Amino acid sequence: MTGVSTLSDTSTWLPLDGLAPGFDANKAPVVDDLREREFVLRDDDGVVVFTFAGDGETFLVDDGLYYVQLPPSDRETTSLFLDLRDGRALVVITTIGEAGTPRVTQRFRPATIDGIEVRGEPMAPSTALIGRRVLWVYSREHAYEHVYLSPHWYTWQCLAGPERGLADTDENTVYQVRPGIHVFTWREKVIPCASVTIADHRNARDLRSHGVLFGLDATGSHPTQFTFGAFGRLLSTTVHPPEFDPAASAPVES
Repeated sequence: MTGVSTLSDTSTWLPLDGLAPGFDANKAPVVDDLREREFVLRDDDGVVVFTFAGDGETFLVDDGLYYVQLPPSDRETTSLFLDLRDGRALVVITTIGEAGTPRVTQRFRPATIDGIEVRGEPMAPSTALIGRRVLWVYSREHAYEHVYLSPHWYTWQCLAGPERGLADTDENTVYQVRPGIHVFTWREKVIPCASVTIADHRNARDLRSHGVLFGLDATGSHPTQFTFGAFGRLLSTTVHPPEFDPAASAPVES
């Protein structure tokens, strides 16, 4: 029973910066496509202008679809998703709070991009991942599985790496940005951190994701952030009877 007790003692779990070494081995190369470009994003709350001068990390997700991770500003970081084909965008703002569970929270702002013809569906909350069990491999040493339970919850389990054997159920939010491509975010309750990822689920045998982890380091007082990537595959899908379907019985949160 010693091993069980150790796994259950969350005080022994690795801090966020303890996970970082080697976790980013499968990160995609950054691209320079957006350097010196300015984008005006418009939503119901107003206008936000982003100018790229090389101070963030930009990843190409799909044709004309970019994920940009900006550097953190004190206890806040911004993840930006730009669809230059369809004129749409999503801004995710992740903030470390003074207290609360989860300690790190997120806000979502779907928008349109000025100067690009807007087409297709808006980037919006989605239940498309519910019922899927997916293996994600971040490096030769780091592998996790995700089980997407409902619009609000998912379960993760570490299959390889320093957290092997650990598992938990945490808050999540999912937005569809294109058919089969989703922004998946989560907020942990044990470690003060949150993640923003964008994952291409179109080929069940060859999934790809790009993301960031942001939260407090081992001292519990200093923010830390690192980007990563993963290759994945669909392990299984659970299909609930309509009367018990989590996607139908719970509201989708935005």
